Amino acid sequence: MKILLLIAGAVVFSIAVKAQEAAVSGAVYGKVKDKGEAISIDDLASALKENKYEGKVSGKVVEVCQAMGCWIKLQKADGSTILIRSKEHSFTMPKDIVGKEVVVDGEASVKEVTEKMRKHYAQDAGKSKEEIAKIKGATREVTVMANGVKVM
Repeated sequence: MKILLLIAGAVVFSIAVKAQEAAVSGAVYGKVKDKGEAISIDDLASALKENKYEGKVSGKVVEVCQAMGCWIKLQKADGSTILIRSKEHSFTMPKDIVGKEVVVDGEASVKEVTEKMRKHYAQDAGKSKEEIAKIKGATREVTVMANGVKVM
């Protein structure tokens, strides 16, 4: 039992240390395949086939989870954002990744995001209580479950 606790502690510590590293060009969080070209975040919705897209997407990070670094948001040309989540919390990203151009390797799909989850993401992003209180209802959004993120 003690060994399991030590192993679990070591895994959590290594994830926390990785999240504290600076987001420099070439840094990879998780796993990003070498093969395949990335499409622009603006082209993602039109690339969905049967509600799915698997591959790489590129864009600029405008928000990051302030609690653990387990998600980021990429901004589209129209100002809207697309949520990129770390698949199964398998990696985290540093808070200074905001403003960086990245390539995300993963699977996109349209999903319902409940009001509760929208408020949770807002809290993780460091939004004020007033901003969180304004969030009402569920939305259907394109989200990406990422295997990895590479800083360009």
